[in-house]
Amino acid sequence: MERVFAIAGAVAAMSGVIVGAFGAHGLRSRLSAADLEIFETGVRYHMYHALGLFAVAWVASRWPSGAATLAGWLLIVGIVVFSGSLYALVLTGQRWLGAVTPVGGLALVVGWGALAWAILRS
Repeated sequence: MERVFAIAGAVAAMSGVIVGAFGAHGLRSRLSAADLEIFETGVRYHMYHALGLFAVAWVASRWPSGAATLAGWLLIVGIVVFSGSLYALVLTGQRWLGAVTPVGGLALVVGWGALAWAILRS
């Protein structure tokens, strides 16, 4: 599983750079300051958790466990739901998507908790 999470981390980091560049160069003149801030929050969390996937890969290679695997999948889901909902909210104007964002945030929090548990139980 460590290879899966390392690849996911690399792909997430790559896509985070692409989305961040799109926001900085393609959207800056088209979005309000508030919407640009929301978009940038999505990019920031996207990148933090892309790097977190490398931590998961390392832990999974050193101390393989179900908790480490769960942590990786939760970080992936969290990136998609948290950051994805913020990107979609800004790009579509559908403000109801903000109600979905905390679900992704919860996945991120529980993912970090699962990673801590995997390390603690090793």
